[in-house]
Amino acid sequence: MRGNYTRNVKPAIEAELARAVLARAEGRPDREFTHLENAHVIGQKSTRWHVRVHGLMLVWAIRNRRPREVFGQVFRLVGAATKTAVGLVPEGNTGGANVSPFRAMPIKAEHAEIIRKAGSE
Repeated sequence: MRGNYTRNVKPAIEAELARAVLARAEGRPDREFTHLENAHVIGQKSTRWHVRVHGLMLVWAIRNRRPREVFGQVFRLVGAATKTAVGLVPEGNTGGANVSPFRAMPIKAEHAEIIRKAGSE
């Protein structure tokens, strides 16, 4: 299922990443990070997407000079790389350093639908 999930969520994640790039071009770093968080929620069941999004969050943190976020993303990158494949991720967690990496969070309805469809195909 994981391989299918990774493939099935690709369009939704790429759309969020494109929105993040647009927000960056518009000089809206907070909006950019929101789109990275959305991509994180959708992709966190896939090791590939989970690690990639945390990598992009780390780049964002460095670019925006957010030391706490840099540290948090380094920690989360290690967790994403080692824990995702065994299912040790808190559902709905947005992935930023402003929340515990162990905290499950509610999932927006539109993201829940994407996740549901991707897991059932």
